[in-house]
Amino acid sequence: MAGFRVKYVLATRLVNELVEAADEKLLTKTTARSGRVDLLCIDELGYMELDRRGAELLFQVLTEREEKSSMAIASNESFSSWTKTFTDPRLCAAIVDRLTFGGNIIETGSDSYRLASTRARAEGPAKAG
Repeated sequence: MAGFRVKYVLATRLVNELVEAADEKLLTKTTARSGRVDLLCIDELGYMELDRRGAELLFQVLTEREEKSSMAIASNESFSSWTKTFTDPRLCAAIVDRLTFGGNIIETGSDSYRLASTRARAEGPAKAG
């Protein structure tokens, strides 16, 4: 029995892989490889503006996984801010629709773990001294 397969990837890295695969005529093979994992974790979605081609390729992957395989998307941006990443409003709406239909949205708050950790380390020695 095979184990549970997970792929973790930054959104920009995934888009770059897809664009390169399309250029090399390997897109079908690359998307199939992503389709074989049980859980695709995409981190930092919504930070970087994607060109139309990259956004469309990402949409293709999300659509192919929709209702078949699990996805986890991490972003500190609200859906309304994703229009900066997906500059085509219709494509942005379609992506949000695909990700939210039948999904669970977990909001963890807007405080950055990294910033809080850095502040705690900076305050630690000052309190001891």
